[in-house]
Amino acid sequence: MKRLFLLLFISILAIGTANAQLFHRNASRSAEKGLFGKSLNKKKQVKVKEPRSVMKAKKKQEANENKIKKDYAAHVKKSQKRTIDIQTTDVQERMKQNQKNLELRDKAKKKKSRTSNKKAGKKYN
Repeated sequence: MKRLFLLLFISILAIGTANAQLFHRNASRSAEKGLFGKSLNKKKQVKVKEPRSVMKAKKKQEANENKIKKDYAAHVKKSQKRTIDIQTTDVQERMKQNQKNLELRDKAKKKKSRTSNKKAGKKYN
């Protein structure tokens, strides 16, 4: 009986100290935070500002790329228009009808893929 009581007392004492250790694991860090506001272990990241000439060159390069893209789009549009203009009237009508059919087909394909994706998504939700 005494052995059982002694064993029970020691196990309760061991569990109590183990819980206490788990509870106060970050006590030193929170005390440090309370005193100084921030943790001392964190290093401040240095922000490096690029020289003005580099920033200027990047902006100029970006503006040049945008201009090239815009010019290319305009050239493609002009080329497509010229391709249609040099055809006979019958061919022009057929080309316009083909373009309309293509747009309708793409629209239907997109709609079909959206609905199939919805069904597939429901399976996993």
